[in-house]
Amino acid sequence: MAPSRILLPLSSLALIGLTGCVPQAKYDDLMTAYRSKEQQVLTLQGDLDSSRANEEALRIQLARAAEDLRLAQEMMRGGGGDLAALQARYEELLKRVNGLDTGPLSESVNEALTLIANQYPDLLEFDAKRGMLRFKSDVTFDSGSAVLSAKASEVIRKIGPVLNSPDATSLEVKVVGHTDTQPIVRVRDKHPTNVHLSAHRAISVRDELVRTGVKAGRFQVAGYGEFRPIVPNGAKGARENRRVEIFLTPMSFDLADIPEGGSVTAIEASTPSGTRTVQPSRQPEEPTK
Repeated sequence: MAPSRILLPLSSLALIGLTGCVPQAKYDDLMTAYRSKEQQVLTLQGDLDSSRANEEALRIQLARAAEDLRLAQEMMRGGGGDLAALQARYEELLKRVNGLDTGPLSESVNEALTLIANQYPDLLEFDAKRGMLRFKSDVTFDSGSAVLSAKASEVIRKIGPVLNSPDATSLEVKVVGHTDTQPIVRVRDKHPTNVHLSAHRAISVRDELVRTGVKAGRFQVAGYGEFRPIVPNGAKGARENRRVEIFLTPMSFDLADIPEGGSVTAIEASTPSGTRTVQPSRQPEEPTK
């Protein structure tokens, strides 16, 4: 028999009362089964409590979501006009940003200059986003010379009418010459330095554009010589650095507000439109510039 101090559940006492004494092994089995069931009950009770807590949390989240939805609907009903205005403002700003991405030139000017560049890819490049035309000096000029080649003059005479079109008359024309690092040797009397040569080549491009009818007051001319390369110069310089660039930018002033002044240069006055001064050909005495 189990010691009298051990407390048994009522079901076990009733069983003992009905059957009298039970073997110790039977008693132990009953106690083990009871404790297992008791543990299962406790586990289920814990799961139920956890489920109830989760359910409560879900109910709270659902209530908050419903409140957020209600507030959003009220804002839509009460602020529809404001939202429409904001949408319109956003679209306007987006349009302006997209316009900036296309560069400083109008669509018609971009198309016209792109067409010319595509016709003469060996001589001319066009960067629409920068509003820049780039002449390759090796094709535009003879070595050490600032006289335009016949092909370069032909291309420039096509560019002039584009610059005089209604969409381009408000653009300023900046013509910039560049060379590589090869020094001037045999033509120093005409071009003492590479800066002089680059400036003289830029002036030649400017003069040809003026002869096509582009107003002289729209131009700015510069020569950087070898000091603004776009690729590293080697022992014989670099072909890419020998170039003349034209930048088209919005004009900062109105030409109509400026008094008429200046006159055509001697070369402009003496050289008919569409012609050029031809220098005697000579063998290149140093790397092509």
